[in-house]
Amino acid sequence: MKEGDVVLTPLPQADERVKNRPALFLRAMPPFDDALVCGISTQLHHQIAGFDELISSAEEDFAQSGLVADSLIRLGFLAVVPQARLIGSIGSIAPQRHRRLLENLSVYLVASTREAA
Repeated sequence: MKEGDVVLTPLPQADERVKNRPALFLRAMPPFDDALVCGISTQLHHQIAGFDELISSAEEDFAQSGLVADSLIRLGFLAVVPQARLIGSIGSIAPQRHRRLLENLSVYLVASTREAA
């Protein structure tokens, strides 16, 4: 599996249960190449404008994503998962969308550190 893939992996839920969920493989993390992933949800009302990203059936990369319904890629739902725990890839997103998500996350992290200083 590689960065930009939509994967299935066990993720902790708000109620502390762990469920197999779709997630986006954002980046391999050093030193063990664990996968930084963000959860994908059909709960579109959770969208944070300018941060999360909606992927809908009307978009070019939806069919290759492997998702079955309009979904929200939730940058606020992060986890680091050993790649051995990734169940499998169901598809991938366009490289431009992947880059945009990484940039949104990066801008948020840098802005947050500036505010704390």
